[in-house]
Amino acid sequence: MEVHQLSRTDARRLAVRAQLLTAERPTDVHDTVRRLTLLQLEPTSAIAPSADLVLWSRIGSAYDPTELADALDELTLLDFRGTVRVPEDIALFRAEMAEFGATGWQAANKRWMHDNEGCRQDILGLLRTDGPLTARELPDTCVRPWRSSGWNDNRNVVMILEVMMQNGDVAVSGRRGRDRLWDLAERIYPDDPVVPAEEAHRTRDERRLRALGIARAKGPEQPVEPVDVGEAGEPAVVDGVRGQWRVDPTLLDLPFEGRAALLSPFDRLLSDRKRMAEIFEFEYILEMFKPVAKRRWGYYALPVLVGDRLVGKVDAAADVKAGVLRVHAVHRDGPWSADDAAAVDAEIEDLARWLELDLDRPG
Repeated sequence: MEVHQLSRTDARRLAVRAQLLTAERPTDVHDTVRRLTLLQLEPTSAIAPSADLVLWSRIGSAYDPTELADALDELTLLDFRGTVRVPEDIALFRAEMAEFGATGWQAANKRWMHDNEGCRQDILGLLRTDGPLTARELPDTCVRPWRSSGWNDNRNVVMILEVMMQNGDVAVSGRRGRDRLWDLAERIYPDDPVVPAEEAHRTRDERRLRALGIARAKGPEQPVEPVDVGEAGEPAVVDGVRGQWRVDPTLLDLPFEGRAALLSPFDRLLSDRKRMAEIFEFEYILEMFKPVAKRRWGYYALPVLVGDRLVGKVDAAADVKAGVLRVHAVHRDGPWSADDAAAVDAEIEDLARWLELDLDRPG
């Protein structure tokens, strides 16, 4: 098989195109999630929830966050293991659910759930008669506590629900305020045929590569979603970067028209930090867990994309009570052209308009 020879520019454009960050914006929330394969649900909302920021950065201020909330409530999109996915993708995880607990950390979690089988049955019974319910409405009848410091009074129930979701027993059916609503998985997931495990993993690798454009065959384990793609796609090398990559050939050799975009810190363009450093030559760390004095870019700085380059960070925060989007600083990684600066300014203004906040930024 031919090994594609790519420049760094080629590789960056492949990644940007795959992530729907070119000048040709998507318009539909469901189609966007389907193409990206997932949106990470992350509770921090210093500016806006990450899933909403990701959709705004693609669709623009025409995106209404109630569209995502309504889709999750109506189950046309699903909250699955901390991500938003299209319902038809759940069939690709059913074989994995059936095999849950076979190896590794899953085995320990399954043993813990087995030791608390009475609690599991109590939860299933109550959901069957009264579901959907929040975790706080479900009984803690665990005989062996979850191994933690106990910082959450409802830790046992929360954790057994998480394990039961991995096991395919329960699913998230929506939200009541900030609390997830839980119900029997059979009521939430489509009744599609189970895809055999090997085929499912191959299909997930192919879909992941189409969403990433370019990825390693093997990579470090990630807590939410892998960043590697196995043997999906075709092999490629990138000038100046060691090792071999996999690329989606359908995304090669297409016209490229870039634009400016402000990205969530949890954006999939950034999820593989090694790829970010090697191909985009961009340095970035989410600093909200750092002491203030040690932050370089800000609590929740938004990486800045211009064309196919990551060129800086915008340190901003939404002060909803005051009705203001406060831009504390715009950090430039090297010089910007006048056009670059104008394009970034336009995105900052669009962000304030989308949030329905006045803009407060340094003069």
